[in-house]
Amino acid sequence: MVADKRPILGISVGDPGGIGPEITAKALSRKDIYAIARPLVVADLGVMEDVLGFTALPLQLNRVKDIAEACFIHGTLDVWDMANMDLQHLRYKTVTPEQGRASFEYVTKVIELALQKKIDGTVTGPINKAAINAAGYHYAGHTEIYGEFTQTRDYAMMLTHGDFRVTHVSTHVSLREAIERVKKARILRVIDLTYAALQNIGIAMPRIAVAGLNPHCGEGGMFGHEDDEEILPAVEDAIRLGKNVEGPIPADTVFSKMKGGMYDAVVVMYHDQGHIPMKFMGFQYDDKTGEWAAMSGVNVTLGLPIVRTSVDHGTAFGKAGEGRANPESMIEAIRLGALLAKKPSGGWPISGASLAAGFSRGVR
Repeated sequence: MVADKRPILGISVGDPGGIGPEITAKALSRKDIYAIARPLVVADLGVMEDVLGFTALPLQLNRVKDIAEACFIHGTLDVWDMANMDLQHLRYKTVTPEQGRASFEYVTKVIELALQKKIDGTVTGPINKAAINAAGYHYAGHTEIYGEFTQTRDYAMMLTHGDFRVTHVSTHVSLREAIERVKKARILRVIDLTYAALQNIGIAMPRIAVAGLNPHCGEGGMFGHEDDEEILPAVEDAIRLGKNVEGPIPADTVFSKMKGGMYDAVVVMYHDQGHIPMKFMGFQYDDKTGEWAAMSGVNVTLGLPIVRTSVDHGTAFGKAGEGRANPESMIEAIRLGALLAKKPSGGWPISGASLAAGFSRGVR
């Protein structure tokens, strides 16, 4: 028999009260997904049964407690049943500790399976930070959970939308703390992670911009000293190491330059500095219909020993349980996860023309 080369992807569906289970089912109702991957849903079987009820998707459920029990065929959802969510306590659109605990356990299970080499990569649906904290798990988000459970210290969040890419020096902290984290060593590390990631998707000489922190990059100290004292020295060190890096560049122009093709990625200093332009590029809201016409973009964690991609949006409680959630970002996250997982070992993938092409076309 010919070995099946499709990577096995563990998909944690996120908060049961949000749209994660729905967009997972919708993504896996597509036949083209099964041409590139073997998806394994990590969730509660009852939650997925409920999703199929209100979406009327023509799918069957296969309860799995061992990888060997999975079918990996289109039309059947293989569900690693965590059996941790009593449907009597399922509350769509609502933050509850029970749902926070369930979503946390979904995440840690896919991490466990990946570290044990039972699956080739992980894809995460949206969790609710208030819910997981109410359940007693005090993490700012997925990235921090992955960092602790893989025992990784130096990691970074990259958001991608086609050729538009941003990597963050800090993410889920207050703005005051984010400013305090703008340090030369951390900036240089994020530049290194970004540079290596771009090389591994087929860009031989990546062009990286580093965004300034303060207005006009501090204007020579008039509006702050971080740009001159922390960011510029990191950029200079990266250049001395042979990297094609520019900065600090004012944040009010750097993203337009990347959109125009000047850079392959921008290293940003804090959460909103990167998330706002990324979601402006990938998300489209139509006020006439009250719907998101597009929710595109993928979150990738750099520096981990395992592959992790994620949707680039939240739980969208407002439409949870109604069958109208847009699965676009989940579809992209699965496709990108499949590309990244096609490699001989964990972490960021080896170079390849197909991977570079996948990024350049937005991994659609």
